[in-house]
Amino acid sequence: MALTVAACKNAAPKDKPYKLTDERGLYLEVAPGGAKYWRLKYRFAGKEKRLAFGVFPEVGLADARAKRDEARRLLADGQDPAAVKKAQRQAVIRDTTNSFRAVAERWLAVRQQEWAPKHTRTVEQRLAGNILPWLGDKPIHQISTPDVAEVLERAAKRGAIETAHRLAHIIKGVFAYAEAAGVVQTNQIGAITKTLPSRQPKHLAAATTPAELAPMLRAIDGYHGTFVVSCALKLAPLLFCRPGELRHMEWAELDLEAGEWVIPGAKLKGLTVRKSDRDAHLVPLSHQAVEILRQLQPLTGRGRYVFPSARDSKRPMSDNAVLSALRRLGIEKSEMSGHGWRATARTIGAEVLNFRPDLLEAQLAHTVKDANGRAYNRTTFAAERRDMMQRWADFLDSIKTGADVVPLGKGKRA
Repeated sequence: MALTVAACKNAAPKDKPYKLTDERGLYLEVAPGGAKYWRLKYRFAGKEKRLAFGVFPEVGLADARAKRDEARRLLADGQDPAAVKKAQRQAVIRDTTNSFRAVAERWLAVRQQEWAPKHTRTVEQRLAGNILPWLGDKPIHQISTPDVAEVLERAAKRGAIETAHRLAHIIKGVFAYAEAAGVVQTNQIGAITKTLPSRQPKHLAAATTPAELAPMLRAIDGYHGTFVVSCALKLAPLLFCRPGELRHMEWAELDLEAGEWVIPGAKLKGLTVRKSDRDAHLVPLSHQAVEILRQLQPLTGRGRYVFPSARDSKRPMSDNAVLSALRRLGIEKSEMSGHGWRATARTIGAEVLNFRPDLLEAQLAHTVKDANGRAYNRTTFAAERRDMMQRWADFLDSIKTGADVVPLGKGKRA
């Protein structure tokens, strides 16, 4: 006889479990403690099996019968309802474990071992502010190209084209990790960057003629701020290095007797080679650069950093220390940027002093290859680059005093 709701409610516990039978294999099992469990008895592949449907009254009689009917439909199709239920449960666990957020966290844990802490924080911030609110809770294998395109379009519509491209790079990195882990299909989101407008080339502010450069150098020589910042200002035009590399310069990396600064590969910027695999970079130091560092050594030489933070000597100088000093000197953002000294050296070195392009590129730590396509190592052109860096320093001294610029003649390129 079929069960009623009243019978289910009134079923009292006994010393041993007992059953209240419904129809077509469904029954309610009443435990000694009073709990009431829905069960379905069925046969599959010649074996008697049981399937749980939940607890009464959370699962009512009508719901239990609906679950029974669905299970019997699976049986009619030749499927084991218990196996189907297990697969569905595993799918839920898989989707939770492999949500975009969860996979991104695993990807980040691997990648941050090769990244500088600052870059890791930047990626975390971009994920948190621009990606995870819309993709984070979705199972990554269910995310489609339109889903990603919508996220990128949101950034592009506010005019942040460069940011949109960087977000695409992050998302592609997460999917590449998921693909390698077997979580998603190959090329699941396709060439997603093609949905974005092209990047606009960045023109970093820089002095590109001696006439523009000379007054900046004279202003720097007249700087009246802290001695540490003053030395950083004076070294920046001499070294061809990136602002971050200058700020993170360490005394252990310097050999003042030899006139050399060797920047470890892990500190160098680069996206195509892992930091652990990058070659160190040699920066020959001119006499002028060595003199500046010798003057600074008594003040900061006992610590790690050549240019320590004014607030914490165990940390390097902040991003804005040199830039703020330039602005206080009246050198505007439109005239010189942090990376501008590199553009200055490349442009004036090539166009005014006739320095060889391969020497300039090598000194800028750009990839320079030989005729066989092999990248040069840090000692390549060492003598020529040392001569070039000394000529550059002498040139800077000469234009500060207003001397005429005499370029190297053809055939005598540094």
